[in-house]
Amino acid sequence: MSEPGKPSQDLPTLKWTGEVDGHLELIDQTCLPGDLVIRDCRTVADVEQAICTLVVRGAPAIGIAAAYGVCLGLQAVELPSRAALFAQLDQVISQLAATRPTAVNLTWALERLRQAALALPSASDPQAIRQHLLAEARAIHDEDRRMCHAIGAYGAPLLAGLDGVLTHCNAGGLATAEFGTALAVIFATQRTQPKLRVFVDETRPLLQGSRLTAWELRQQGVDTTVICDSAAAHVMQAGLVQAVVTGADRIAANGDAANKIGTYGLAVAAAAHDIPFYIAAPSSTFDRSLSTGDQIPIEERAAAEVVGGWGRPTAPKDVAVYNPAFDVTPARLIRAIICEQGVIQPVTTAAIEQMFDCFEDI
Repeated sequence: MSEPGKPSQDLPTLKWTGEVDGHLELIDQTCLPGDLVIRDCRTVADVEQAICTLVVRGAPAIGIAAAYGVCLGLQAVELPSRAALFAQLDQVISQLAATRPTAVNLTWALERLRQAALALPSASDPQAIRQHLLAEARAIHDEDRRMCHAIGAYGAPLLAGLDGVLTHCNAGGLATAEFGTALAVIFATQRTQPKLRVFVDETRPLLQGSRLTAWELRQQGVDTTVICDSAAAHVMQAGLVQAVVTGADRIAANGDAANKIGTYGLAVAAAAHDIPFYIAAPSSTFDRSLSTGDQIPIEERAAAEVVGGWGRPTAPKDVAVYNPAFDVTPARLIRAIICEQGVIQPVTTAAIEQMFDCFEDI
């Protein structure tokens, strides 16, 4: 256990310790805000469980954890040949890919490691391949850190001069390598606007907003107010916020974006009050193989999260429960998408393609 109150950017959400035979350390997000606990993952099964049980969550962080999970999955087995290693690699990737279906960073990171292994010379021995894959996982981790800071820098001008902003779920350092996506925009804004007030939806049913986002914002000295999810439209109507900014778990080619359940409702309310709704996400969160958000798979989670997740029953026994973890916000409701390459506005297929064309030319 680490000391409570330590600034979140100084205590990384994920950390690889050691070299090729090392292990992954994670902040256990299920224990926050009451306890700051570090969990060791020493096997691929440990990483699977951590992702499934939300010990680690947030699309970029899931992708990074999965990349390191591949490295763990190649440790404790006999790999006498390149063929044996690739057979194990395929098995580990399949295991990790099945943990959560909506966050595209997961499959993106796993496929990146597969391709990194395939690109090596055929004479490469298993140990050399393992070392190369650890380097690739570390590269994914470092790139995400840089992307978060770039997202903050590009997004801050959109919040210039505002008094209040609303966010949903957790898109901070706990969901990424460092500082976050939506929260990176807020942190960058707060440096020049210290009086900026941030309203945080509690984010039912697991309260990632009140447990995690409020904790991160308070660590950084940001003026933070937690509200019930159902109070968001009232806060907009009262003029307390002038923008909404959230993260995303998968963005289709046309800009439709999947994020934590409740995000779509926020976007509808924001449109009704003529308040700009922004999404902040790295390029790895885009899935251009899907033409629209209708094709995004939506994870459904256990009924217990809704009717008994906090120590006592909150609904009649055996009542039917529908517990989608995500919803999809149509591109027409998104004023802009902030990524590490700049601001995509308007949010259209053509604008997204143009951003990726520029990215690929660099």
